[in-house]
Amino acid sequence: MSAVVKAIYKPLSLATSVLGGIAAGVVFKQIWKRVDDNDAAAPNPKDLHRSVREVLIAAVIQGAFFGLVKAAVDRAGATGYRALTHEDPV
Repeated sequence: MSAVVKAIYKPLSLATSVLGGIAAGVVFKQIWKRVDDNDAAAPNPKDLHRSVREVLIAAVIQGAFFGLVKAAVDRAGATGYRALTHEDPV
């Protein structure tokens, strides 16, 4: 990848990663609303009034969806970049 192409891709990659993180947060909140009967926010790991099981389940769901959304957004960004520049971003 040339220096110019690399310089263009880096800010685009950063922007899509931020948007992916925001999207993952939104997806997690919607999933958690369906999982938790109380319709409350996801448990804070430092909140000792919530059970360990509940905190760990929330962390697993959050991590899985964050990883899934991040990979999907990164892949879409790389595919779109290749379509525009005809060069692979990596």
